[in-house]
Amino acid sequence: MNTDRRKFLKTLIAGGLAVSLPIPLPAKNSKEILTILHTNDVHSHLEPFPADHPRYPNMGGFARRATLIKQLRKKHTHILLVDAGDIFQGTPYFNFFGGKPEFELMSTMGYDAATIGNHEFDNGMGHLAQQMKYANFPFICTNYDFSQTVLKDHTQPWKIIERGPFRVGILGLGINPNGLVSPANYEGMRWLDPVITAEKTARFLKEEKNCNLVVALSHLGYKSSEDRPESDVKVAAQTTAIDIIIGGHTHTFMQEPDIIKNKIGQPVVINQVGWGGVMLGQINIVPDQTQPAMLCATQHFIK
Repeated sequence: MNTDRRKFLKTLIAGGLAVSLPIPLPAKNSKEILTILHTNDVHSHLEPFPADHPRYPNMGGFARRATLIKQLRKKHTHILLVDAGDIFQGTPYFNFFGGKPEFELMSTMGYDAATIGNHEFDNGMGHLAQQMKYANFPFICTNYDFSQTVLKDHTQPWKIIERGPFRVGILGLGINPNGLVSPANYEGMRWLDPVITAEKTARFLKEEKNCNLVVALSHLGYKSSEDRPESDVKVAAQTTAIDIIIGGHTHTFMQEPDIIKNKIGQPVVINQVGWGGVMLGQINIVPDQTQPAMLCATQHFIK
């Protein structure tokens, strides 16, 4: 993949946000910044949308995303690159190659972690397990219990990544597959309550593993609906130790992140960048010597 096609790249700011987060940092005088870059629901759109597409003409594409990520890596020292699921399904690339190019290209871009969306089950767990060998990043699945399936040992319930003064705990929340996925494609997998599981894991990461930031990669969807009561908003409101939720599933284009007060009145940041790979989310965590850390967010259109 040619990642130097700069003439094709234009970065537009769709919206911005600044909010204080109560994040304890070991180095109080640190001026280092953590930059979280994130995607969701790319759905195998390796190439840009066609020029005559009615909504996203000539937007997206893995090469252009890679170029933008490369540019941002030159500007920011501490980068965390993550995905919130539904990497698969949506173009002939998946039909013909089964997910291999998606995982290989994401590995080339330097993704640090991803979670599993419902479309990752489309060809069954055996197929997904085979494709995972092409990914050199971990899949974080906190509320999917794969212990009795072929995916055992292919995912992990949490991960800690250190970037400068930031010790980041990552967890992953998957949607209930019932009604979304053929039962045969997830037979033996247990879906666990995401609120209970997220709270237990997030507190473990902060209280026992000394993480100063907890990020949830979520494929639950932004807001609850009548048939899908679990959501990012619900998780944020009913837990105490999550700081940021990187969302997916509902294909929500957010001009700026949402801020939800958690169970103890602290802010939780929720962000999502639509679908099809036409946007890249960017969240900067800026430490302050005397104040809570400041979070600044930018959404980038890729075209």
